[in-house]
Amino acid sequence: MTDTPSPTPRSVDLRSGEWLEANRAQWDERVPIHVDSAFYDQSALRNGAGRLTPIDEAQLARLFPATDGRFDLTGKRVLHLQCHFGADTLTLAQRGATVVGLDFSLPAVREARRLAEEVGLSDRSRFVAANIYDARHALPEPDSFDLVFTTWGTIGWLPDVTEWARIIEWFLKPGGKLYFADGHPSAFVFDADPAGGDLPVFRYPYASKTPDLVDDASDYADESAVLENTRTWEWMHPVSETFTALTDAGLRIDSFAEHDELPWRMFPTLVPRGEGMFGWPDEAWLPLAVSLVASKA
Repeated sequence: MTDTPSPTPRSVDLRSGEWLEANRAQWDERVPIHVDSAFYDQSALRNGAGRLTPIDEAQLARLFPATDGRFDLTGKRVLHLQCHFGADTLTLAQRGATVVGLDFSLPAVREARRLAEEVGLSDRSRFVAANIYDARHALPEPDSFDLVFTTWGTIGWLPDVTEWARIIEWFLKPGGKLYFADGHPSAFVFDADPAGGDLPVFRYPYASKTPDLVDDASDYADESAVLENTRTWEWMHPVSETFTALTDAGLRIDSFAEHDELPWRMFPTLVPRGEGMFGWPDEAWLPLAVSLVASKA
């Protein structure tokens, strides 16, 4: 992975520009790769038993417990932001929710709609193609969701988490919950050691005010894939920034957890932990993921 300094500050145009087009082009290209990859195996979903990551399953089971120890969203309305091609969205629907998935990639949304038809969940799901910063215009339904769900590889693609948090608050019903999980910002400062060492090396500032312009043809879901749209814009968002954005938007942080595993191989040294998770081979050198729940008064 290579990157070059960017002269562009964080205060970019949220609704258009090179950052949006470059990131969308890469995610458009990734859709068919991911749909066909073993990484995104949908056999359980197709068999009516879709599962989220173990972290998400455990956290949602605390919020919406079911008698079988899993989580039950029967009667709940869920908005899944940055839903990709809808696999997790449809898993939430299988647990009883009525779901709306939103993603900026039209190919991803088309695949989500096709997958919903295939697994018989079109009546409980809807997918909207829109930039997240246009969500209130694309989906004019304020105060209407019991749960906003957004996980794994989301806010790092967004220049402004303050507006992201305001959008979440706008969509939630009073008493509604946000569930968020992603890679830990303290882990995102590292990258694989180019010299081949066992441990990753420091690469990116923790609290940079400018995006990292990354040029990388690889794909995390398929090691054989070579992308044509290699250039992306990515942002670091420290934990304090995310917390402040959510509380300033009027949400209350109910819980926060750090985890020593996550659902992709962030560094070559990580080893499989089972159920699609990866972690450190020996000691937990630093947390790899975060999860949090916030609520609207």
